[in-house]
Amino acid sequence: MTLDLRIVSRQLGSLLIVLSAMLAIVSIFAIATSLGGPARDHSDFYALFISAGLGALSGCMLFVVGRKPGKMIGQREAILLVALSWLCGAAVASMPYFVWARLRPNRHVVAHPFDSWIDCYFESMSGLTTTGSTILSQIGTVPDSLILWRALTHWLGGLGIVVLFVAVLPMLGVGGRRIFRIEAPGPTPEGVRPRIQDTARILWMMYCGLTVAEVIALKICGMTWFESICHTFATLATGGFSTHDSSVAGFDSTAIHVVIIVFMILAGVNFGLYYQILQRGWSKARKDPELRAYLGLIICATAIITACLYASPPPGYKTDASGQAPFGTVLRDSLFQVVSIQTTTGFGTADFNLWSFPAKAVLLTLMFVGGCAGSTGGGIKVGRILILIKVILAELEHAFRPQVVRTTRVGKSLISPELKINTLVFVVGIGGLFALGTATLMVLESGNGIDITTAATASAASLNNIGPGLGHVGATCNYAWFTPESKIVLSMLMVLGRLEIFTIAVLFMPRFWRRD
Repeated sequence: MTLDLRIVSRQLGSLLIVLSAMLAIVSIFAIATSLGGPARDHSDFYALFISAGLGALSGCMLFVVGRKPGKMIGQREAILLVALSWLCGAAVASMPYFVWARLRPNRHVVAHPFDSWIDCYFESMSGLTTTGSTILSQIGTVPDSLILWRALTHWLGGLGIVVLFVAVLPMLGVGGRRIFRIEAPGPTPEGVRPRIQDTARILWMMYCGLTVAEVIALKICGMTWFESICHTFATLATGGFSTHDSSVAGFDSTAIHVVIIVFMILAGVNFGLYYQILQRGWSKARKDPELRAYLGLIICATAIITACLYASPPPGYKTDASGQAPFGTVLRDSLFQVVSIQTTTGFGTADFNLWSFPAKAVLLTLMFVGGCAGSTGGGIKVGRILILIKVILAELEHAFRPQVVRTTRVGKSLISPELKINTLVFVVGIGGLFALGTATLMVLESGNGIDITTAATASAASLNNIGPGLGHVGATCNYAWFTPESKIVLSMLMVLGRLEIFTIAVLFMPRFWRRD
C-alpha cells in the first residue's frame, strides 16, 4: 500500500491548530498583564498573536489538503505524523521569539539571540523535547509572556504533544493507538485502559493534577504565581527552563528546593504506575522493579557525591574555620543535582562543573540512565538498563553453563526475544549517535577551540534531553556560542532522543517511502 500523505496532512494540520490555540491563550496573558499598569511596549502581544494566526493558517491549509483521507492511519503514516509533529511543532513554537525580535523597540540598537531564526528554533525544540538547553544568557531581556510560552512548550512536550493530540482528537480511532505507541517513551508503552483515548486522557489528568499541586506548593514556599507556574511546567516535564539566569539557585530557599526535588522524582516515575496505585493500592509500587532501581540509583548516587563534596568542598562553598562545608548544604545540593540529572530535568542549585572528577563521573553516568519508562524523563530509561543487565548476566551464565535454559525476567515480567533485540539495538543506537554527535561538534566547532569534554557532554545532554553538560555547556553556561550548523545538529539530537531514535531514523530508509 502507498503512504497516504493526505491523512498525515490532515492530522498535522489539526495539531498545529491546537498549538496555535495555546499561543492565542498566552497572547491574552500578554495583554492582560499590561492592563491598568503604565504604558509599555506590546511587541510581545503582537508577536504571540501574529504567530497564533500564522500557525492556525498553516494548520487550516494542511487540514484542507488532507480533507479526504483515503484510509485509516497506518503504521507508516503514524510514524511520519509523529516525526513531523515535532519538527513542524517546533517551527510554530519558534515564531513568537522570531517575530518579537523584529518588533521590539531597541532592535536596531541592541542585538538579541532571537534575531536568528536558528536560535529561535533551537530554543523551541529544546522546549518541546523538554531538553532545557538555552541560547539565552540574560533571561530578563525577554518579556514575561514569552517566558511563559517557553515554559508552556516544556509542559506540552512533557507527556508529548502527540499524546495530547490523541487525547483531544478521538477521530483518530484505531490509528490513535499507533501514534500513542510511537510517542510514549520507554520499552513497554502499555495503555492503562483498553481505549487509547481513555489512556491518554487519564495520563493527562494525572499530569494536570500534579501540575496544580506543585504550583500551589511553590507559591506557599515563596515563589510568585508566575514563577511557580513556569517552574512547575519545567519540573513535571523534566525540562529545566527557569525564570532566573542562575536557575533554581536564584531561590535561596531550602523549602523550594525540596518541593522541586520531590516533584522531579515524581515526574521521573512511570505515569502508568500512578494509575495502578489508584486502582490497586501501593502494593504494585512496592513490587515494581524499575521503581525500586530508580530510587536506589538516586540514593546511591547521592551518597557518593555527598561523600565527595564533603571530603573536598569545591570552590565557592561556604566553609567553617577548618575548611569543612555544612553537611546539610552538601547533602541538599548533591540530592538536587542527582535527581535533576537522572530525571533529565537540568535545573541547577550549584555549579557542578567545579566538582571533583568522581562526582562529575557519576552525573555523566546518570545522564544516560534517565528516568523510568513511561515518565516524562529522557535517557535510555531505567527499565532498559534492567533489561540490558539481565540479558548480559544470562549470556554470561550461558557461556559456562550452555545446557541451562533459563527465561529472562524483570520482576515477574518475561523479557521476550523481540524486546531483548529492541533494547540492545536502542542502546547501541544511542552510543552510535552520541559518538557521531561528539565527532560532528568537534569538526564544526574546531574554529572555536572546543574541547572533547564540552563536545561529548553537549552531545549527551541533547540526545538524552538534559540541557546542561560539562565544560563550556555546564550549569552556568549556555549554547549561544555554538555555530548555526552545530545548533541544527543539536536540535536533531534532541528530537532523536525524545522520539527514541527509530521514529526519525526510519524516515531515511528508502523502503519506508516505497509502495508495498
